Amino acid sequence: MTSRFFHGLPALLLGIVLAACTSVRGNTDADHLVILHTNDTHSSIDPDSKDNGGIARRKAIIDSVRGSRSNVLLIDAGDAVQGSLYFTIFGGEVERELMNRLGYDIRILGNHEFDRGVESLAQEWSKVDATRISTNYDMSGSPLQDLFVPSALKEIAGHKIGFIGLNLDPAGIIAEENFSGVKYQDALQRANEEAAKLRENGAEMVIAVSHLGYETATGIDDLDIAAESKDIDIIIGGHTHTAIDPSDPQSPRWRVANAEGDSVTIVQTGARGFAVGEIDINLATGEVTPKLIRVNNRLDTRIDTAFARLIDPYRTKVDSLRSYRIGESPNEFERTSTRMLNLFSDFVRTRGAEICGKPVDLSIMNKGGIRNSIAKGTITKGEIIDVAPFENRIVVLDISGADLLDNIAIMAGQEGQGVSSNVSVLYDPETHTINNATVDGKAIDPDARYRVATIDYLAAGNDYMTPLKRARTLARSKEILYEALISYIEKGRLDSIFSNPDDNERMTSK
Repeated sequence: MTSRFFHGLPALLLGIVLAACTSVRGNTDADHLVILHTNDTHSSIDPDSKDNGGIARRKAIIDSVRGSRSNVLLIDAGDAVQGSLYFTIFGGEVERELMNRLGYDIRILGNHEFDRGVESLAQEWSKVDATRISTNYDMSGSPLQDLFVPSALKEIAGHKIGFIGLNLDPAGIIAEENFSGVKYQDALQRANEEAAKLRENGAEMVIAVSHLGYETATGIDDLDIAAESKDIDIIIGGHTHTAIDPSDPQSPRWRVANAEGDSVTIVQTGARGFAVGEIDINLATGEVTPKLIRVNNRLDTRIDTAFARLIDPYRTKVDSLRSYRIGESPNEFERTSTRMLNLFSDFVRTRGAEICGKPVDLSIMNKGGIRNSIAKGTITKGEIIDVAPFENRIVVLDISGADLLDNIAIMAGQEGQGVSSNVSVLYDPETHTINNATVDGKAIDPDARYRVATIDYLAAGNDYMTPLKRARTLARSKEILYEALISYIEKGRLDSIFSNPDDNERMTSK
């Protein structure tokens, strides 16, 4: 790649400068910066059911790199919380304590850091040891005021490296009451402003730590930042759970040309702590070499037992729920599978009819509301809470057919979401135009009214389903979604679904 250190030099002169740098500095390890990075670990403290991930294993990687390299920084790109019982029970304490022990140098906010509101977030993040960066959130007057800086300039081996932190627009993705007082500023504009300021202050390289997403259907994403900037060299991303592996030819592209034709490196590790990203930066030449390090059981012989013991007091309460049997499933329901989405969608419709006291025409469920898998065999209470950890409640809405069609169009733009078994939607894969949408075999009538069961998060227009905000609420459950689901399983009311899972796609692109 063309080094940002020497941007604009003629090719011959560039070669002379690089040769001179190599000769003078010796191009030793002291001339390198290694950045280890994570994103969207989502409270995955323990390995998952397939023995991937685990924070103690992550520490083994971090310790190994720190022990062998001179200059190492550890960075997290947000959504360190929400997704397991560790957050449900302890509200972020476990993740914060362990990440402090791991010695994170820089952390930024994801959207799920806001899941319990700004006051709870401020209490937790006031105890975070890392440099806390937020470039494009105005937090003045909120409980988060003074906890974050817009950028950071770090000197490493005689080189100044600048860092900015980019946050997504909370509207439509974070419940409105949970980001009260936090004002979003355009991510691209602020990225360019702050990067330019860092350059003026001597930064030889600028690294953006981002929770915008690699490529998204709504809002500014990392590809936009890369293409429309001129002062940013590397983007360490999160949010879209994109695993970028430079060694894999099928991986999403990790080098993107910026506004001046220079190369920007974009990295992201996927999610749930299944990998740690490593970026080797040659400070003498500006060469950037990224890779992914998988987190699995090969690391178990190198576990820091003292660190692992820190988890034990928390694990006692977690394990009590994970061992509480409530039922059996003869089949696996993998988190991202059609059968899992169908199970939730049909359950929401059935429960919606009960709380409403009237039949419900259809249900809508979002993929993002499902956070874990149901393994074949014993189903436990803790497992179901891990699957649906959010404090969502089921609501029934009265909505016009026109607004319903508008919402289905948005769902098509998200490559389909969950609907009940009596719904069929066919949409164009390129334009996401709805070609056909039926309920009980009849085309949705724009002039008719429909009763729709969903969760309150979506009813408030989140996940960008704004047409649902125009509906009238008919009923709302008292219990949280996972409480209702646990009750159904305990009573055997989902046994037939577990035995005969529906794998049919109900929203299809053709």
